[in-house]
Amino acid sequence: MFRLVRVAAWGSLMSGTPAFACSTTTPCAVETGEYYIQKPESVAEEKSAAVVFIHGFGNSGPAVFRNTGMVTSFLDRGYIVAAPNGLRMTGRNGGSWSFHPDGRKARDEIGFITSIRDDLIANHNVDPDRIILAGFSIGGSMTAYLACAVPEAFPAYAPLAGNFWRPHPESCKGPVRMLHTHGWRDGTVPLEGRVLRGTGLDDPNAVIQGDVFHALTIWRAANGCEQLKADRYETEGFFLRRSWDRCAPGSALEFALFDGGHSVPQAWPDLVMDWFEDLSESSD
Repeated sequence: MFRLVRVAAWGSLMSGTPAFACSTTTPCAVETGEYYIQKPESVAEEKSAAVVFIHGFGNSGPAVFRNTGMVTSFLDRGYIVAAPNGLRMTGRNGGSWSFHPDGRKARDEIGFITSIRDDLIANHNVDPDRIILAGFSIGGSMTAYLACAVPEAFPAYAPLAGNFWRPHPESCKGPVRMLHTHGWRDGTVPLEGRVLRGTGLDDPNAVIQGDVFHALTIWRAANGCEQLKADRYETEGFFLRRSWDRCAPGSALEFALFDGGHSVPQAWPDLVMDWFEDLSESSD
């Protein structure tokens, strides 16, 4: 059985907080948690695009906005940035997520994150067809598990440096539009995964990260892709990219590698937005 860290409730909810009062320091409250938000300086009269970014282990919603390079990249292209708060871990300042289906559920995370989507649409003038769910490290894993269970919840998914854990899902619902990005030299969440607790793969109580290559096998099956091998390869620029095109209508699957470790590359936000906007244009 997969075991997660013990978590406790993160403070009291600020029920009834007006949408206009939400900021990077004042939370927006939804039924089971809270999130923080920053909007571009000039917001068009039409509905806005948004990225919901799920933080990694031991971090928080407000801390996401300390990555000013990432946040500014999204804001400069007109995206609202929303950052949910994970549940605070006992004895720690930071938070985490009940992300693995076999783990103890401290909160219905899928319900929580989709309620943020609904709040953005209802109270922040966000276009429901222009929302990306993204996340880093365990936040990337949370992104992947939500996409696996309810692929229709968000128009697109962009996990970074995190995907499934062992035991891997046997299958996922689909189709899904996903861009997974990972560092070639990531030693915290290696491409093949690593044992965090226990004696190894044969230990039923071990906590073991998943294999990104196996995750791609699951996503190809969910998307009904015709081939194991990628249909397109890009080797110029900061990212090495592999794309599967001969798949179910409305799906998209791409894998991007960069020469780095467990980090958010400066070029990653534009990679995600370019990919997402190209998908939107091709479906028009």
